[in-house]
Amino acid sequence: MIPRELARKIRYIQIYTSKAVNDVLAGEYHSVFKGRGMEFDEVREYQPGDDVRSIDWNVTARTGRPHIKRYREERELTVVFLVDLSASGAFGSSGKLKNEVAAELCALLAFSAIKNNDKVGLIVFTDQVEYFVPPAKGTSHVLRLIRDVLDFRPRQARTDIAGALAYFGRVIPRRCVGFVVSDFLGGDFARPMRTLAHRHDLIAVSITDPREVALPNVGLIEIEDAETGEIVLLDTGSAAVRRRYEGLGRERSGALSESFRSMGVDQIDVFTDRDYVRSLVTFFRGRERRQGR
Repeated sequence: MIPRELARKIRYIQIYTSKAVNDVLAGEYHSVFKGRGMEFDEVREYQPGDDVRSIDWNVTARTGRPHIKRYREERELTVVFLVDLSASGAFGSSGKLKNEVAAELCALLAFSAIKNNDKVGLIVFTDQVEYFVPPAKGTSHVLRLIRDVLDFRPRQARTDIAGALAYFGRVIPRRCVGFVVSDFLGGDFARPMRTLAHRHDLIAVSITDPREVALPNVGLIEIEDAETGEIVLLDTGSAAVRRRYEGLGRERSGALSESFRSMGVDQIDVFTDRDYVRSLVTFFRGRERRQGR
């Protein structure tokens, strides 16, 4: 039996994300992720207006009547979510934990995927891969993934993004769309991500809480690193301390974005106190413009 509170959260996410998919995202998703290419569909007789470049000369010669080859888009995609559920995700200062936002965002993208008849899979990781769900189709499958992310209790606290990417490369050999959902606080992952970006369509979804980039003026506070246990005492009453903290946050964000660009990986910036649907729409429309060049 699913606990009542968990069932309520799943139902809320299903209703909210389904509405967003139907109202906003379905067309955006389809236009950006177009499938693996074109595959042969049929040979039929030529009709006025058909492109003469499509004529199948072998069939035409054999039958004595002009025929053309028709192709259709190979639409079906595989979408895999690599979700970081290390201890740093169990933080939230604006009503939602980073991990909760990760679950909702994955649900939104997953419902967009199944609306287009795509398969969806899940890899949950910390400093090791803790859970894998092979790609499959259907609403019940997506609801299972949402439940798994919301109810997951990680065994480890730290993060190893490079290890998760290596696992992903082994279990998903064919090209797919991979969403790496993390706060990206876990070590060096540039080499495996750059390598996998040549084979898969990788998208980094960076989730940030506002208190990770700016501090309120509340006097002396202790900040604990959830993954290492290290505690730092900060005087937030000092304007210089707050400016330095914000400056370090901007530097880290800028370096992360530059790193993704150098790897050929698209990035979606998501903040726990902002509308992530708008972030996704902005990403989809920007990507569609770039693809149309």
